[in-house]
Amino acid sequence: MDREALADFLRRRRAALRPADVGLAEGARRRTAGLRREEVAALAGMSADYYTRLEQQRGPRPSEQMLAAIARALRLTADERDHVFVLAGHVAPPRSRRTLDVSPALLRVLDRLHDTPALIITDVGETLAQSRPAVALFGERTQLPWPARSSYYRWFTDPVERELYPQRDHAHQSAIQAGALRAALADGGPRGAAADLVRRLRGESAEFVEVWERHEVVRSRFDDHKTLVHRELGAIEVDCQVMYSENRAQALLVLTATPGTESDEKLRLLAVIGDQRLSTP
Repeated sequence: MDREALADFLRRRRAALRPADVGLAEGARRRTAGLRREEVAALAGMSADYYTRLEQQRGPRPSEQMLAAIARALRLTADERDHVFVLAGHVAPPRSRRTLDVSPALLRVLDRLHDTPALIITDVGETLAQSRPAVALFGERTQLPWPARSSYYRWFTDPVERELYPQRDHAHQSAIQAGALRAALADGGPRGAAADLVRRLRGESAEFVEVWERHEVVRSRFDDHKTLVHRELGAIEVDCQVMYSENRAQALLVLTATPGTESDEKLRLLAVIGDQRLSTP
């Protein structure tokens, strides 16, 4: 616990808040710049003496519950909350909060991507929204039922999913899928969607069991560069850029190709044809 840094940070964040920011009246005789200590303590549900001792570097190490209450009282951002936890000697709580409601910020960006494959996915690989070129490249994925809605599940149970990647990349993809699912399991806990996927895949895929037992964890689950295979256009070399929601529960994946290359021409063609077939099956 870094008492000095924690005390200084709390004082500065308290001074940066105005009473109106937390629903309090300004008051005619207010002399304190920002909130008073007793006001922060009341908002956090603790004694004023306890909070005062924290700011004076005299208090015991606060619990995670106390820190979370202080973070709410001081209206800290996710980054600031994590910083407080670290200063107090705790591990910052996970930010991932799974929801099927698409992040408005990510959706606004997706709506502007008309000429390249882009999709918003959850931490367990569910596609929530796709651009038209993404539908042309991957197929419609937003309406799939659970658990097929998860790309992790499809990878180990549906041969069609693997047709999107060259055979040479399958082992690498298996490691990434299992490692990313392990990371999602750590964030979501034993009752979350990731835990349900693990239970199902253990009973349905011998390959998954073999890869899972390696205990590999992948937080950055998107390769910067990869080869995808379209059913009619063939191999397409793409670069991957990722934008996360604030709690990292959702990610916007944007695929582009080097201008002037054959892969770039194929992506341009996908943007034009959408999900129409180029030829008769």
